[in-house]
Amino acid sequence: MKSLRNHTILYDAECPMCMMYTKAFTTVGMLDKTGAQPYQQMPTEFCPFVDQRRAVNEIALVNNDTGEVSYGIHSLFKVLGNSVPLFAPLFAWKPFIWLMTKVYAFVSYNRKVIIPEGKQAGGCALQPDFKLHYRIAYLIFTWFFTGLILTKYAVLLKDAMPVGGPHREYLICGGQVVFQGLIISLLNKEKRWEYLGNMMTISFAGALVLLPVVLLSGIFTFPVLFYVLYFLGVAGLMFLEHIRRTGLLGLGYILTMSWVLYRIAILLWIIYK
Repeated sequence: MKSLRNHTILYDAECPMCMMYTKAFTTVGMLDKTGAQPYQQMPTEFCPFVDQRRAVNEIALVNNDTGEVSYGIHSLFKVLGNSVPLFAPLFAWKPFIWLMTKVYAFVSYNRKVIIPEGKQAGGCALQPDFKLHYRIAYLIFTWFFTGLILTKYAVLLKDAMPVGGPHREYLICGGQVVFQGLIISLLNKEKRWEYLGNMMTISFAGALVLLPVVLLSGIFTFPVLFYVLYFLGVAGLMFLEHIRRTGLLGLGYILTMSWVLYRIAILLWIIYK
């Protein structure tokens, strides 16, 4: 694989996701072994060339020889296009660049609720900007796909509980966002959007863990007890992850309690309505 020599990519050392994919670039040889550095420890010789505010939101790729800097999706395309020239024409196609720029921004501005850092934010003076429309878009995206997968999984539980209408799971998932949104607004309004982003990441991740069983159910037939136990196991993991994330946010246990109480109330409503 062809390496992009004499280039350094500046990643966010407080973002586990950023660290993973930049490390992958150096591990597989797309960049030199020393071709990935945290922007928190940016070499002083880069300072005249790099827009530090922009580099926080859009990963910067610096040409060590010329000082030329590219940002965001253009940085990634430069690395990937050099290593896999077959994709270079696609990476130069303006409609594709526009689309992927939006996708990149969607992920970048939500990256700290997708994979949170292992400590409280604020270790670096420069933090990613908050864009409300990207956070709302993330909530809508995760709500839709979580509702879709849960609707499919609910059919597998038909011998254990009522299936309900085609929109039930969407309403339940959306209702959780509204309910928890009210609780966090009362407890800590400043962390409302950060918490809701984390909460919906947990819901989406749980739905993705259910997805393989949904797909396999079209090939194999499992007893309903399997579906029930599997669902409860996933719910247990989500519960633990909710405790972990609210702990990282410094929000305590009240939100986890309200999260569980909402789910119990909905379950009782489904069974006894």
